[in-house]
Amino acid sequence: MLLKRLTTGIVGVTLLAAAAAGCGDTDDKSSGSGGGGKTVTVFAAASLTGTFTTLGKTFESSHPGVKVRFSFGGSSTLAQQITQGAPADVFAAASPATMKTVTDAHLAGGQPQTFVRNRLQIATPADNPGKVTGLKDLADPKLKVVLCAEPVPCGAAAKKALAAAGVTVKPVSLEQDVKGALNKVTLGEADAALVYRTDVKAAGTKVHGIDFPESAKAINDYLIATLSKAPQSGLAKEFVQLVLSPQGKQVLSAAGFEAP
Repeated sequence: MLLKRLTTGIVGVTLLAAAAAGCGDTDDKSSGSGGGGKTVTVFAAASLTGTFTTLGKTFESSHPGVKVRFSFGGSSTLAQQITQGAPADVFAAASPATMKTVTDAHLAGGQPQTFVRNRLQIATPADNPGKVTGLKDLADPKLKVVLCAEPVPCGAAAKKALAAAGVTVKPVSLEQDVKGALNKVTLGEADAALVYRTDVKAAGTKVHGIDFPESAKAINDYLIATLSKAPQSGLAKEFVQLVLSPQGKQVLSAAGFEAP
């Protein structure tokens, strides 16, 4: 009887040890070089939505088990969220001024790098009901014009371009990011908006894009950096490397961004 109990106990201990060993093997695999189960959080300007979503999928395919989570929005809003403690690994800003908010707070993990440039276009509905041909037309009080709010990079760029042209515009709406401004046009709620040409290109036949010479005086540099408190600092650096790589540049160029 005693021998039977001892044998049963030994078998039980052996089974528990085997189970523990099995759990240990599973943990090692999930934290291996593939980074399984990890998430890279990227805060990026709204105008990068299409290109970064594409690059995120590329990154995930080369890092099995890793997820890239994006927070797209106005760069000024994202910078403020970062300084207030929002957890993120990478920040891609649509202007040096909004990146400076993060670097001044000593939250950049390294020197931010300029990776692309962007310029404005006038976006109108596809049939251009306001007959807009250039920047001066936007001064017509009969037109419903939408701009980005001034703290947002596309708003700051619009202010420079309008000043260069000597044009005063009374917008019917000031949007918090470039996607919001473009949506007003695609929904037929505005006759025109000043947005990035990359957004006009992404909208396809929904809108009509109009170039204007003053855009050359309001080109925005886009900067990217890892963050000093990045939960996934190693993967953050790898994502930045992808953006800066020839493959990343090809995706951005195809969307209409300019080389710095």
